[in-house]
Amino acid sequence: MRIVGVGEEDTEDREEIYVGELSLFQSDLFLCVLFFSNCLLVSQLFINNEWHESCSGRKIPVYNPATEEMLCEVEEADAEDVDKAVRSARAAFQMGSPWRSMDASDRGHLLNRLAELVERDRLLLATLEAMNSGKVFLMAYFVDLMATIKTLRYYGGWADKIHGKTIPVDGEYFTYTRHEPIGVCGQIIPWNFPIMMFVWKIAPALCCGNTVVIKPAEQTPLSALHMAALIKEAGFPPGVVNVVPGYGQTAGSAISHHMDIDKVAFTGSTAVGKLIQKAAGDSNLKRVTLELGGKNPNIVFADCDLEYAVEQAHSGLFFNQGQCCLAGSRVFVERPIYEEFVIRSVERARSKVLGNPLLPGVDQGPQIDQKQFDKIMELIESGKREGATLECGGSAWGQQGLFIQPTVFSNVTDDMRIAKEEIFGPVQQIMCFRSIHEVIQRANSTHYGLAAGVFTNNIDKALTVSSALQAGMVWVNCYNAMSAQCPFGGFKMSGNGRELGEYALREYTEVKAVTIKISQKNS
Repeated sequence: MRIVGVGEEDTEDREEIYVGELSLFQSDLFLCVLFFSNCLLVSQLFINNEWHESCSGRKIPVYNPATEEMLCEVEEADAEDVDKAVRSARAAFQMGSPWRSMDASDRGHLLNRLAELVERDRLLLATLEAMNSGKVFLMAYFVDLMATIKTLRYYGGWADKIHGKTIPVDGEYFTYTRHEPIGVCGQIIPWNFPIMMFVWKIAPALCCGNTVVIKPAEQTPLSALHMAALIKEAGFPPGVVNVVPGYGQTAGSAISHHMDIDKVAFTGSTAVGKLIQKAAGDSNLKRVTLELGGKNPNIVFADCDLEYAVEQAHSGLFFNQGQCCLAGSRVFVERPIYEEFVIRSVERARSKVLGNPLLPGVDQGPQIDQKQFDKIMELIESGKREGATLECGGSAWGQQGLFIQPTVFSNVTDDMRIAKEEIFGPVQQIMCFRSIHEVIQRANSTHYGLAAGVFTNNIDKALTVSSALQAGMVWVNCYNAMSAQCPFGGFKMSGNGRELGEYALREYTEVKAVTIKISQKNS
């Protein structure tokens, strides 16, 4: 993933910065673990700006997927804890409360203050992400944390610029609109980008004046709990943000069904998204936004810059161990360059360095947990059985941890499982096409519609294909070029609604029309 506005010129300096800031870790990894255990003091639920034990007393074990060792335990929220958090958020949303009475500019100041605190704790947060999710430290530090800070500052700037319009009507009336906060927002985030998704959810919601109950994934609650501490330090009033780690079947279900939650936002699988939308309908018809899965086409024409396209297709799939809904997993390559593209892609995949994500030089970490590991390996086996050519990888790596070799399949056909199902792992499928009409039809032949890529030096071809693709985001001669200003979301079963940019504000406001009868008496 590339953040628009962060240039490539800083990449050569990253290793030097990394060495400078993490010198105490590099001498001995044990020091890093010691640093982690001493700094991570937060393992409780965050409700009403206070730390709570769970009502049930149950705890969630949290693991390091690079070693499969338990890092710590955190309190497990269930329906009773969610209800407590919702009551806190509802009280904070009442008219006359400190939050509802706050000037909009002051809401923006709090978001900017939170950005400053994240920047201050950037090293710790990146370390938490690497140890808890298996994310490569450099990616967490320079990509995820940078995007997190930019998103907070972007919505900090929007807080006092959300306003309605005056509407010309019959002269006896004065009509205007107000854009008001929805209320209590339940937010459920995934494990693949823990801190970035946390901020993608809370920043627009708080910017518009809502209150939040947010459930981080049970696999990766640590950065969310540290963010809760920073939210309190930044000065947000009690009840505005409540953080309740828990399992989807209990805490997530309680949020989706809760009668006093006004809106739910979810990022995760399409299957769970369907359950959340049904729960919203079965309860109080709460508003729902869903950012779900993808099986994204990446189309490479013969007139492209081949070396650049190979590199972009590689990073577009293998970024974050392939654990990305945006992954360009269906790479369609035009016939004249197909064989060369496959050769170069295999060379690039074999060059990857796997290992402990905290160590310099490593560019692929482990998968998140055993369930995901097993799913990926089963899909790799299905590719072999169905006749795809395994060019490299395809096996587990190392004696410890949940690592999978970078895997490339060629001669993949559209009817194979690996071409239809979201693998969510380091498995690249390279497919051949012969014409624009053919590749557009094949690219759109999926239930998903999140993102797509097009590589060509022909502007007419770029415009034609990008217009025809059924996807919420299309990148031309780039991939994963993201920014806080640009809307994010998909077509079809990749979800509904948008995150990021000005469009996200629509998801967190209600439009109210006010009409006033004007006296026509002459003075």
